[in-house]
Amino acid sequence: MTTSGISRRGALRMFGIGALSVAGAGALGACAPSGASSSSNGGDTKSKDFDFTSWSLNEEAAKPSIEKIIKAWEKAEGSRIRAVSYPYNEYLSQLTLKLGGGETTGAVHLDIAWLAAVAQMGKLAELDTVAMKGGYTNVALNSGMYDGKQYGLPWNTGSIGVIANSKLLEKAGIKKHPTTIEEFEGALRELKGLGNGIVPYAAATKVAQLKDIFPWMQTFGCVLMDGDKVTIGDDASVDAVTWYKKLHDEKLIAADVDRFDARALFGQGKAAFYDDAIIGKGVTSAQSKDKTLADAMQPMKRPVLKAGDTPQALLWGGVIAIVKGKGQDAATQFALHTTSDRATTTEYFASRALPPSTTVGLSDPKVAKDTFTTEWTEKITDTATGSPFWQFAQNAQIEEAVAKQVQAVLVGKSEPKDAMKKAGEEVAALIKR
Repeated sequence: MTTSGISRRGALRMFGIGALSVAGAGALGACAPSGASSSSNGGDTKSKDFDFTSWSLNEEAAKPSIEKIIKAWEKAEGSRIRAVSYPYNEYLSQLTLKLGGGETTGAVHLDIAWLAAVAQMGKLAELDTVAMKGGYTNVALNSGMYDGKQYGLPWNTGSIGVIANSKLLEKAGIKKHPTTIEEFEGALRELKGLGNGIVPYAAATKVAQLKDIFPWMQTFGCVLMDGDKVTIGDDASVDAVTWYKKLHDEKLIAADVDRFDARALFGQGKAAFYDDAIIGKGVTSAQSKDKTLADAMQPMKRPVLKAGDTPQALLWGGVIAIVKGKGQDAATQFALHTTSDRATTTEYFASRALPPSTTVGLSDPKVAKDTFTTEWTEKITDTATGSPFWQFAQNAQIEEAVAKQVQAVLVGKSEPKDAMKKAGEEVAALIKR
């Protein structure tokens, strides 16, 4: 069965689940323009009953909080919500298959990095008018947009940025966060001087997490994509990777580090800086034997190339989208309530430490008193942007292609200029598939 230009086989290929001989997923947008009018399931849009699909319902820590929201809605509205979940690593492929078969109704929880690919299927309702009622921040609204239209109501909006350990900074005599690349390098060298196995910056150096290089490329002036043209391979991207290689050779960053390794090093007091999402504080401090570490963790603006530049950060978070068809109207109101009702978002924050996406929610005393969240929102999320590669079904392959070339530079198998030229060519080829 084929619907809106993507088949079950196409979905499998699109998200990398087996090598199947089908048409390239890059043609998805042309086959199924966003906003297609076909109903996903042909059901009654006025039905009070609908599904709510979320990977968080599969997670022990998150499930109780979401079930509480569902039960409260059912009681207040006299409706019935069927909770559906798949593990995060399988979620997108499973959801895509169900959408393609018209088997999913109601509200669906999406990582913002997936929104474009799912919206291209033509199954999602446009939510521009509804979104205007939520009081969302501008950054949050943008996280739920694709091709100029609102397809997701922002649930939790954050970013991936730099976390600093104030204890180590103080020990090294560093009195304030470095704001430029030059100051950052100086701080890293001071921290290295502490000895004792300190990794000044637990930067990603494993392929699995080397997509963290993108904000640094942007810091050096590479826009990644200019219209339809991939710009990786330009002087700015080469400069960024050359700089990263310098940090590696001077042992200011370490080899074979991913997010989990970085959290471990930071938690052991062996790293002064590392990149993580806003949830990093809770995850890393909980794993650490140092019960005072949480108080030492500080959000830091990513250093800029020159004073006055905009600090770079990658947008991070989740949205709730609505499937056209059965239960569409009720699911839309449920999504609006879940993402913008002050009491609901505040309680959700209290249980999960995920920041609300509304100005009212962020200003609630229970949220505002959390200085880490407040500072993170002001210092990092405020200037965060999504990846230009999220619009492509091949996003994961794009990130891997660039990561492998960066790693080749770090281990001395390739020169920065050659590696970035090859990376740019590989990305351009992937996009054309």
